[in-house]
Amino acid sequence: MGRGAVEFQRADDARRLFFEMPKPELHLHLDGSLDPALALELAATRNVDAPRDWAGMRAALVAPERCADQADLLRAFDLPIALLQDAEALDRAAEQLVRAKAAENVAYLEMRWGPHLHTAKGLTQSQVIAAVAAGARRAAAATGIEVRLIITALRSHSLEENRSLATAAVAAQDLGVVGFDLAGREAAFPDPLTFKESFDIARSGGLAITLHAGEWGGAAQVRRALEVQPARIAHGGVAVDDPSLCTELAARNVSLDLCPTSNTQAAIVSGYGDFPIAELRRRGVPITLNTDDLVVSDVTLSEEYLHVHRRLGLPVADLIALARTGYDFAFVEQGTKTRLRNALELWLSQRGM
Repeated sequence: MGRGAVEFQRADDARRLFFEMPKPELHLHLDGSLDPALALELAATRNVDAPRDWAGMRAALVAPERCADQADLLRAFDLPIALLQDAEALDRAAEQLVRAKAAENVAYLEMRWGPHLHTAKGLTQSQVIAAVAAGARRAAAATGIEVRLIITALRSHSLEENRSLATAAVAAQDLGVVGFDLAGREAAFPDPLTFKESFDIARSGGLAITLHAGEWGGAAQVRRALEVQPARIAHGGVAVDDPSLCTELAARNVSLDLCPTSNTQAAIVSGYGDFPIAELRRRGVPITLNTDDLVVSDVTLSEEYLHVHRRLGLPVADLIALARTGYDFAFVEQGTKTRLRNALELWLSQRGM
């Protein structure tokens, strides 16, 4: 097989390729990825009002295929956040998620979550970070996956809460924290510069900056996000509607963490087939492929690659290029980035690709 177009001999060849490929995932939420079996145990032992059978719990944790908007989709996070309010629960959830990602050959993972959401029962922000880091570190040691952590501030939280979180994130770099993020209800809290001081604390402390944008408000919100001077923007696919914005993203080398299934759920696009991944590539915007949430969106990264190939018609070579871009834009030290990228190239060369 040459290095051009890939020809599959059997129907499941593409599925196997995307499953086996050592790929990066840069956008994955811990609280959106809580396994129903663990959720059942936590609900029973923490006395949380929740379904008591697997089918009911799964139905509660997986969001509808089509929500009204981003705010509607975010309601799916209420139950897992309620269940993840102590150190043991956070530790176990992180370990289980990292193991699940390693099992589908994700070689590099950036896991994000909002620590302040998990302080309702007495944990400090720093204790929440430490608990998640412990579970992730244990799973990484057992499986060989490389894991880094992104701390997410919420648009709905106060200035002081997010300043405190930025300080805690900077202090946790030895636990694997590499980035600082902003997420939440974009329509209700549209201006990311409200939290400029938090971003400044994180940036000056050595963390990479990213933020969610374009889940509401169209391309104008993605342009607004650039005022924060991020290295990456989470989502942002609606930038395709503004050619000059696409040119600016390319010129500034700001990548978009694209999550087609999740964006379809949130009604950001009219349907999966309308997701603009191919057009963004044509315009030279750096993009990566991610799931957003393993359970809320009910999709693995391998499946997301397959969906983009089969439903959006993106060639295998282009999908491999997205994996390469993922490593290029990872918030990780250059030596590790080079090692991971070389491992992907070796894997490809062994298959004549």
